[in-house]
Amino acid sequence: MVWIAIYPSIKLLSFLIGDNIKALALPFRTLIMTGILVPLMVFVLLPVLKKILGSWLNQ
Repeated sequence: MVWIAIYPSIKLLSFLIGDNIKALALPFRTLIMTGILVPLMVFVLLPVLKKILGSWLNQ
């Protein structure tokens, strides 16, 4: 379930802000990406996926 949420999120975020942050050093790019993706995963994507896939996951 985590992979289903994280992979498309990383690709989409890279597409949306990748050009804007490519001049930054790798640690800062990573900080920005994880600063956006971790809360998105915890508070939005995983709860939505749990709701959608909940019955299947509990089998």
